[in-house]
Order: sequence, then structure tokens, then C-alpha cells
Amino acid sequence: MDGSNSKATGVAFIGCGYVADFYIATLPNHPDLSLRGVHDSDAERAKKFSEHHGLRPYASLDELLADDSVAIAVNLTNPHSHYEVSRRCLEAGKHVYSEKPFAEELGQATELVEYAERHGLILSSAPCSFLGETAQTLAHALAEGRIGQPRLVYAELDDGAVHQMNFRSWAGPSGAPWPYADEFRVGPTLEHAGYYLTWLTAFFGPASEVMSYGGLLQPDKTPEVEPSALAPDFTCALIRFHSGVVARLTCSTVAPEDHSLRIVGDDGVLSVSECWDYGAEVTVRTRTEMSESTPHYLSEPQQVPLVLPADHPFRYERHHGHDMDFARGIADLAAAIRGGTTPQLTARHALHVLEITLAVSSAQGAAHTVLHTTFDRT
Repeated sequence: MDGSNSKATGVAFIGCGYVADFYIATLPNHPDLSLRGVHDSDAERAKKFSEHHGLRPYASLDELLADDSVAIAVNLTNPHSHYEVSRRCLEAGKHVYSEKPFAEELGQATELVEYAERHGLILSSAPCSFLGETAQTLAHALAEGRIGQPRLVYAELDDGAVHQMNFRSWAGPSGAPWPYADEFRVGPTLEHAGYYLTWLTAFFGPASEVMSYGGLLQPDKTPEVEPSALAPDFTCALIRFHSGVVARLTCSTVAPEDHSLRIVGDDGVLSVSECWDYGAEVTVRTRTEMSESTPHYLSEPQQVPLVLPADHPFRYERHHGHDMDFARGIADLAAAIRGGTTPQLTARHALHVLEITLAVSSAQGAAHTVLHTTFDRT
């Protein structure tokens, strides 16, 4: 996993749990990244993961942070640890790429962003799916005016009735189990809303306010977690953007799986069926004149050719129900380091997405939140 490219940017993984296998699987897509080693606070988990993938295990986080060949620390710990681990990495002079959410409190996230800015470091956060072919195709279609002025978005992130599935048996290739207790405590909104919120804020700019509802509809998920410690398993939010676009975002682990997106404009509708597939088909239906032969005001769906960036060849095999190049965000950060530029996934953008996410995920019943963060669109 060291790679043969002597100019490759050195990275190290912190956290050898379930999601780390997804990152490992996509590193070969990015020869400019060189994985120097891994660390986990659970020594046995680190040993099992490093032996399975043929990697160097660091004996401690201090040993990893002392390795001068590591430019980027990739924070794959559980969400509760994200802030503390990222803070230590930044203080050691490392650039950081963090799994989502990069902090569980907005104040902590702001602190990380400001620390990185003061010290000339880059902080970036998952999800990186905006860099995928599907999201980039949508961005181009909107910029070209394929549907005229966008007005309304329906975004669905329903993951099915997880509590009724055999989730205790889920494990990655290295044997790391799906951390269901953590997932239920954090909830589907804090875990998954960022997928579409990153897209929508990139497309339409910062949001101004959120009206949301959150509720715990299935309190008896597992005896290991008391209902009082469970996050809402259903949220629905209306998000108003400064640009005038309004989006409805639904997240749940109750309704049948649905990861679809529709963007409605004055002259048509853009649609995607799956945000967890970087190469999912994008279709457009344009406005037509109604007649007896065409009784609908929209044409039949037409496929929009996918934008295929040459520097990100998509070679990820389907795994656990979705096709995502998890390492693409790390590669984006590494390219910014090498070029002395700004990554496409900026810390201020991630901070704004987190503020929206927290406004939705923390709702107990109905809530209204005026947003205060913002970012510059690249």
C-alpha cells in the first residue's frame, strides 16, 4: 500500500473500524496517495486490520503524528472522537481529512476550522461525493441552464428499516463490524444528510434558514442502547437558500430505501436515483407544449451524458450496496497541498453543511433555525 510513486503524498489512517475498509478499497484509484500506516486505540483491531491489508500499524497516535512522511491524517474514528483526534493532528502540524461529521458540536467544528486557518493547514471533511461524476454532471447541467431557473429540490435519504435487518452480522472485508450502537446514537441525519447537503450548497450557495421536524419513531432498536440515548430516526427539513431555492430533505431509518433527488426548474426537472453511486444516471425532463398527443407538460426522461474527469478514473467495485470512491476527498486535499491551492472541499463549506445538519438532526419536534455560517463557492 506504500505505492511506487516517490512523489506521492503520505497519508495515515486513524481508526481501523468498519469505514476504513471502504477507504482502503479505493486508494488504488489514486496513485498520488501513499498510505504509510494505520492506528487504532484498540490494539487488537489495529492488528487485525493491518495484517489483513498488509499495512504498518503505529503503536500509538504519538508515533503516527511524529512520522514526518505523513502529510495527511485521515480521521476515521467514531463521531464522538472526531473533534479530539482532529485537534491533536492539527496541533502536530498535519493536514486533516475527517469522516463526517467532523465534530458533533458547531463550536468545536468552528474551533478546528479557525485553528487550521491560523496555522496554514488544510482541514477537509467527508462526504466527498460532490467530486463524483453524477454530482459534477448535475452541476454542469445547472450551469448550462438545462432546466432554467432552479426553484425547488426534493432530496430523499431513507435507508430502510435498519432495526428490522440483520445489522449485527454486517462486517467489512477485514472483519470490522458495523458499529450499530454508535450509528443509532448518532442517527441517520448526522451520518447521512451531508451527502445531499454538500451537493445542494455547492449548486445553490449558502442556506439562510431551516425549518425541521425530528422524531424517534422506533425507540426499541437494540437493548444495548437506551431509548433516551437514541437520536431521531426520522427528520424532515425545509431549507431556504439565499439564492431563493427551497429544498425538502428527508432522512430516516424507517421508510424503504430511497436516495433519490429531483431538482425542479422553470423549464424542466433534473433527477438522480442514487447519491451513493458516483456514476448514477442523471436524467432531464424539459418543458413541452401540451397537446392531445403530449398531455404532460414535461417530456420523456432523457439521459444527460456523465461528466468523466480524467484525473479521477472510476474503478470502484460495488460493495455493500453503493459505489463511492471514498479516497477521492483525500486526493482532493493532497492535490491542494502539492499545488498550494484551495481544495474543492473546503473547511468553511463543510462547516456550513454541518450547521445545517445539526439544525436538522437536533430537532425534537418542530424547530426553526436561522443559519449564521457561510462559505465562498469555488
